[in-house]
Amino acid sequence: MQKMIVALLLAAAAFAVFSLVSGASYLGVMLPGGLPLGNLLAAVPLCAIAGAAVRLSPAATAARHASLLSLAASAAWLPVSIALAGNLALNFSGSRGSVWLAFSIAVAVVAFCVLGWAFVAALLAKQKRAGAA
Repeated sequence: MQKMIVALLLAAAAFAVFSLVSGASYLGVMLPGGLPLGNLLAAVPLCAIAGAAVRLSPAATAARHASLLSLAASAAWLPVSIALAGNLALNFSGSRGSVWLAFSIAVAVVAFCVLGWAFVAALLAKQKRAGAA
């Protein structure tokens, strides 16, 4: 079940990235409240990758704590982005755009690094269990 959840999370991230890169027509659909669907889909890969890291990392390890922090940062990405832009369309002006870009890159890099760490930690934990048996 664990592997299926991780696979579904990574598939959701891939779908969102593909949608964004391809410029799918549905990205401009306005959700209730005026948030464009594309802006919500931009948060999906960050949250899905961080969520996969949480599911992969062994409980009560540094990798689990880091992945939980990564998930929190990923979940905060859209609200922070909206706050920095001052609008739901994420149109930036002045230096706020540079701050947003740096924040976005940092969250993405952390999410991918923590996913790699969680993957290695899961493999090591599996090896340790196999060696103990």
